Amino acid sequence: MNFLKNKEIDKTDSRFTAKEIDQQPKLWLETLQIIHKQKEEIHNFLNEKVYTENARIIFTGAGSSAYIGDTLAPFIRRNIHNQVESIPTTDLVANPLNYFKKETTTVLISFARSGNSPESIGAYDLARQLIPKLYHIVITCNRDGNLAKKAKADENSLVIYMPEDSNDKGFAMTSSFSCMYMSALLLFNIEHLDEIKKKIDGLVENARRILDTQYKEIQKIIDLNKKKVVYLGSSTLMGLAKEACLKHLELTAGSVTTLWESVLGFRHGPKSIVDNETVIIIYISNDPYTRKYELDLLRELQNDGGDKHVVAVVSSELKEAEELCNQVITVPGEHNYYLDDSLIVLNYLIYGQIFALLNSIKHGISPDNPSPSGVVNRVVQGVQLYSFNN
Repeated sequence: MNFLKNKEIDKTDSRFTAKEIDQQPKLWLETLQIIHKQKEEIHNFLNEKVYTENARIIFTGAGSSAYIGDTLAPFIRRNIHNQVESIPTTDLVANPLNYFKKETTTVLISFARSGNSPESIGAYDLARQLIPKLYHIVITCNRDGNLAKKAKADENSLVIYMPEDSNDKGFAMTSSFSCMYMSALLLFNIEHLDEIKKKIDGLVENARRILDTQYKEIQKIIDLNKKKVVYLGSSTLMGLAKEACLKHLELTAGSVTTLWESVLGFRHGPKSIVDNETVIIIYISNDPYTRKYELDLLRELQNDGGDKHVVAVVSSELKEAEELCNQVITVPGEHNYYLDDSLIVLNYLIYGQIFALLNSIKHGISPDNPSPSGVVNRVVQGVQLYSFNN
């Protein structure tokens, strides 16, 4: 039975968010088609503007859109010679001279669900003002957004529109996050689309099985009624931990205490959050070297005792994790072990989305509108952009 058939979803204002989580496998295939259709344009832009210039690459966005860059940057940095960074628009706008370098050819890659957030526009305009040799890639779910319109009129910009249904109507970013993430991943694998398509097809099949059957594994965690949730991951998976943490915080309207951290960073203070009311979710890497550190932390948490609930999310069967955790959630499907973390992210992501949605409902909150008072908004409000005079 698909998690959409959950009776609690029918009773609450969560139809948009639930549908948008469920539609992701379908939209990933649409995203792949979009990138394939723009293959030549993307190839030419990258070779003429990015690689030959040895340009500095900045991934940017706000909130979940910033976490796309945080999740993506480690993989891209490893695979190309360019300097690759992830810097939120919120930082670029507030302190532009701390980040923009006028003497450095720069490619600003903006992720934007709506393209109407003040900081998205502010970062775009400041970059144009301060960097003489600037190129821009806009990946957006809204072709009518202000950012898309600005970039479309700029000959030094490339605009990639996500599937229309990825422009989530729900409060939180779900399918918008995964589609924009996947499109950027494909963008930097543009010469290997046929090869990566086979892997995407497998991830789509895995995701469908997660949504159709494995939501019950998440329900087991919710039934424990714990008050705190901690997400941990290394490198690429730390970016995912940030996104999962934010999703839980948003959809439960802050009623559940949430924290993210790197696996090794957790011991350096943040571990103080752990008590008997804590769920700790660790995204396990497919990198055998990285996994050694993750298993060490699992052993430590087991030796600490107490009534916390430790969950390992793994890409394939991992006996060591089963011996060290209260619960292991394994991505369904074959050959997941051989996938890079940058790909398995797309499957791991769904568990966090389902957890946030169902726990929101458990707490009597509407996932589609968890902040009816307007204290927090789907598109950020209340930001005044100021002229910058250098």
